[in-house]
Amino acid sequence: MAVEADVLDELRRLRSRLPQLTGSLAASVDGLVLAQDAPGTEPESLAAVTAAALGVAQRMADLTARGDFRELLLRGADGYVATYTAGPSAVLTLLADDRVNVGRLHLEGRRSGVRIGELVAARVGPDDTVRRPVADPDPERPIGTLPVRAPRRPPSPAGSRARPQPETGG
Repeated sequence: MAVEADVLDELRRLRSRLPQLTGSLAASVDGLVLAQDAPGTEPESLAAVTAAALGVAQRMADLTARGDFRELLLRGADGYVATYTAGPSAVLTLLADDRVNVGRLHLEGRRSGVRIGELVAARVGPDDTVRRPVADPDPERPIGTLPVRAPRRPPSPAGSRARPQPETGG
């Protein structure tokens, strides 16, 4: 069975264990949807925002010396959004209504995150459809952060490095 089907099964089991869950999504740390059970949402947008939130959360954890990112909880007027690590290359985002027991949400979310991380890590075979990074990730860069690139100047005309002089009218 493909990894997406296994992950989707885990998301559905999670929903059966936690009835106040209104949606769930597993995504790669770079914002690609692995599997989703989130009716009424745009999964691609949610995965992209999850990846962005993961980067910000990781930076905040680093700046405050709190260690590696593990989870993020957002409480809105109508419910919760919880994001959990799912191994080194995936993340789990859960949507829950405002009546959810937050302790139970954390318990089940952490368990499912571990299980999804194991499923993604075990991906093997020719039917592997989970997108892998093009190059090996930089071990010095924390999970979910973007590389920093210095802006490049356009090449100067005719290879000269002299500054152009303003023209004066006469």
